[in-house]
Amino acid sequence: MPTNERPVCLTIAGLDPSGGAGIVADIKTFTAFGCYAGAAVSSVTFQNTTGVFGAVHQTAESVRMQVQPVLDDFEVAAIKTGMLPTKEIIEETARLVKGSNCQNIVIDPVVRSTSGFDLIDDAALQVLMEILFPIALIVTPNRPEAERICGFTIDNDEDIVSAGEKILALGPHSVLIKGGHAVAAANKAVDHLFTADGSVRFEREFIRSSSTHGTGCTLSAAIAANLALGKELLDAVRIAKDFVFEEIRSAKQLGKGHSPVNIPPSWPME
Repeated sequence: MPTNERPVCLTIAGLDPSGGAGIVADIKTFTAFGCYAGAAVSSVTFQNTTGVFGAVHQTAESVRMQVQPVLDDFEVAAIKTGMLPTKEIIEETARLVKGSNCQNIVIDPVVRSTSGFDLIDDAALQVLMEILFPIALIVTPNRPEAERICGFTIDNDEDIVSAGEKILALGPHSVLIKGGHAVAAANKAVDHLFTADGSVRFEREFIRSSSTHGTGCTLSAAIAANLALGKELLDAVRIAKDFVFEEIRSAKQLGKGHSPVNIPPSWPME
C-alpha cells in the first residue's frame, strides 16, 4: 500500500460495543481524515451511553499477536494507545511500539470512564507513566486523569501549569491537558499544550451538550491522524480540536445517556 497516499494509523485500545469510544471511535476518526485504520483490542468492555458495566481484558500475548503482524506488514505512520488495563499489556505495548520505529506515538492515558468505572489500577498506571510516557510524542490526559497522574487537584491555571510540567518531566515530548471537564468563567473550553519550549493555550467555545461520549478518544485519534498526514504538532492539535468541536456541535442524540459525538465519514464535513 502506498502509505504516502493513505498513511496507516494503528490504535491499541479497548472495544466499546456501543461504538462511541475506544477503537471504534478511533477507526472512524482515522477514516474521516483519509488514513487507513488498524486496530488491536486490549480489553472488551461492556458499556453503552449510560455507563461501563465491566470488562474482560486481553492477555499481553493476545495484544502482541494482534499488533506484530500489522507492524510486519505495514509502514505504520502513527500509533495511538487508549485503554491499556494491565501492567503486562502496557509492558508488551511498549516493546511493540519501540520496535516499530514509528515516531508519531500518541498516548491517551485512559484511567476512568465518565460514569466512574476504573479502567486501570494504580500499579498499571505507574508502569504506563514509567515506560510509555518517555516514548510518546504527545500524552493527552483530561483534567481528572492529570490529577490522578500528578497526585493533586487541579483548580486553576497555576495547577494546570504545575501538572503539565510534572507530566512533561516524565519524558514525553509534549503533554496536552484537556479542559473539557472544567468550564472557565468565560464559558470557554481551554486545553493546554506543554513542550520543552513552553506552553500554548487553545480556546474554543464551550458547547453545553450531553453528546460527549468518546470525545477524548476522538481527539487523540484525530491528533494521531494529522501527525500521520505530516502535520506539525501544533497544527495537528489545532485541527483535532476543531474536529471535536464540530462533532459535538453537530451530534444528534443517540441512546439514553451521553450520546456519541458525530464522527463524519470524511473531514471536513460538506
